[in-house]
Amino acid sequence: MANILVVDDELGIRDLLSEILNDEGHQVELAENAAQAREARQKAEFDLVLLDIWMPDTDGVSLLKEWAASATLTLPVIMMSGHATIETAVEATRIGAFSFLEKPITLQKLLKAVEQGLARGQLRKAASSASVGTSPALASASSQGASAWVGESAPPLGDGTPSAAALVEDAAFQASTPTPPSPPTWAHFELPLREARDSFEKAYFEYHLDKEHGSMTRVADKTGLERTHLYRKLRQLGVDLGRAKKA
Repeated sequence: MANILVVDDELGIRDLLSEILNDEGHQVELAENAAQAREARQKAEFDLVLLDIWMPDTDGVSLLKEWAASATLTLPVIMMSGHATIETAVEATRIGAFSFLEKPITLQKLLKAVEQGLARGQLRKAASSASVGTSPALASASSQGASAWVGESAPPLGDGTPSAAALVEDAAFQASTPTPPSPPTWAHFELPLREARDSFEKAYFEYHLDKEHGSMTRVADKTGLERTHLYRKLRQLGVDLGRAKKA
C-alpha cells in the first residue's frame, strides 16, 4: 500500500483516480491546485504524485520545476494532460518527471504507470540505504541503480527490498540496454505534424524492439498495443520487421 497525492483541478478526475487507487489498496490525498499540493507535501510523506499539467493558478510543469529547484523532487511524479504537446512532455521528463499519461487515462495505463513509479521510488530508497557504509564503488553502482529501471534478473530480498548486490546487477543490466531515442530536435519541429509524429513513433518502436530483443509479445505488452495492431503499425511506419521475432 502506498501514499499517493493526486493533483488535478477537475473534480471528476480527482474522484475517479481516488476511487481506482483506493480500490487498489492505496491511501490517496487530493489537491485541486498547486497551493494545496504544496501544503499536502508539507504535512505528509508521499510515495508518488499524479500531477495535472494545466491548472489555473500554477501549472504542473512550473510546480515540477519548483520542486526540482528546491531539491524536493524526491519521489516519482507522473504528469497528466489531455492537451499537452510533445515539447511539454519532453520538458517535464527533462525536469525529472517519471512518466506522462495522456487524458482520457485508461485503467490499464494508470495502474501500470503507478506500479512502475512506485517500484522506481522503492529502488531509490533502497539504493540510498545501501550506499550508507559501503565502499565508494558500491555506492556509485547503487546510485546508478536508483536512477534506472529494475532489471528482471535482480531478485529482491524477502521483504521486497532489493539488496545491494541486486542494485549493482541492475546497474550492469541498465548499461547493456539500448540508448533511448533522442528527444525531438528543432529539425523535427520543421516537419509537417504527421511526418514528425511518424518519425518519433518509428524511433519509439525500434527502441522497444531492440530492448526486448525482438519479442513482439513483450513489445506489445510494453506499448499497450494488441499484437495485430502492433504488426500493422510497424509496417505502416516502415520499421524493419527483421528486428522482431514471433515470441
